[in-house]
Amino acid sequence: MTTVVGPDLLRDLAPRAVAALVRRYGHLEDCEDAVQEALAAATTQWPVDGVPDNPRGWLITVASRRLIEQWRRDSARERREQRIGRFPAPAETAEVTPDLDDSLPLLLMCCHPGLARPAQVSLTLRAVGGLTTAEIARGLLLPEATVAQRISRAKRRLEEVGARFETPTTSDEWAARLPPALEVLYLIFNEGSTASAGDQVSRPDLSGEAIRLTRQLHGQVDHGEVAGLLALMLLTDARRPARTDSAGESVALAEQDRRIWRTDAIAEGTKILRGALARHRIDPLQLQAAIAALHSEAASTAATDWPQILALYDHLLALAPSPMALLSRVVAVAQVRGPQSALVELDAVADLPGLVGHYRVDAVRAHLAEQAGDPEAARVLYLRAAQHSLSRPEQRHLLHRAQRLG
Repeated sequence: MTTVVGPDLLRDLAPRAVAALVRRYGHLEDCEDAVQEALAAATTQWPVDGVPDNPRGWLITVASRRLIEQWRRDSARERREQRIGRFPAPAETAEVTPDLDDSLPLLLMCCHPGLARPAQVSLTLRAVGGLTTAEIARGLLLPEATVAQRISRAKRRLEEVGARFETPTTSDEWAARLPPALEVLYLIFNEGSTASAGDQVSRPDLSGEAIRLTRQLHGQVDHGEVAGLLALMLLTDARRPARTDSAGESVALAEQDRRIWRTDAIAEGTKILRGALARHRIDPLQLQAAIAALHSEAASTAATDWPQILALYDHLLALAPSPMALLSRVVAVAQVRGPQSALVELDAVADLPGLVGHYRVDAVRAHLAEQAGDPEAARVLYLRAAQHSLSRPEQRHLLHRAQRLG
């Protein structure tokens, strides 16, 4: 009898297996390759033999064997031969402490100050987040080839600088590692919250992993941006139960059943945000969390405090301009000043880097045209936005809006 092995299980296990191997053996690139071989073996064996009781331990055991076999085959490199002698051969079943989580140390190692910031972010998204190169490229709004090159160079650079698998111990080390770590966790969460491609509206495995790691980071350091990010994640993820209908199709914020938003996550996120605002200076992540909190407090779109949200976006853009924040601000302008004013604002930013050619610009413009009483223009724009989206649920949602106008 065969067993169906879901891709989410392997995707969740892979970064943790890589982290465990890096802690034991070092050399991130070789460990990643070994885990990929172990994953390939799992996809063949597990459907036939069944998923093992300790799947993570199975992957680590198999990957360890593949890693050492590879090093032994590469006998021309004396450094690797010396490394083999320092490690015993893996036991029949690798010991894996259930509560030992190496993900956070791996995250912080990939954020080594010896790497340039873009390399830190790309490498960590790959090694810790388990995102594919294509997913990372979409999240960073970059060509896929550029991201692949960054990751390859970053792995080599980690070897050159002798990066160690450990948690920072001084305030200076934390200060150097936190900014890229926060950026990576933010990107992983965003990809999980709204999948950029594929058949799913969201990917709870990714957003859940980002929340888990951010919780760990929050437990390690009392930092305003860490608290702001955790609050933002909780407040955003609280809306996930209402973001799809019974058929799994996407539901816009204005049409969501707010009664099924997770009140526990909203309460926790709001409490963390209030604590951060009381103890730390205001930063961009806290501002984004505050915007999410205003949405969470409102009984409906009409009852939302849009003037306050618009003011928060203005403050956010003054501190940290970004393409998606600019686009979100346009939506707030429509609620406060009307669709015509918002269309003027959209024209002013639509050709900026990160927005030019992005399907979301057409989607927002279509929504504004519909509000402004131009259904034919809105229909054409919805169709064009659907054509350029890589998310099939998003495509269907946009096509439905176009068909409704037609």
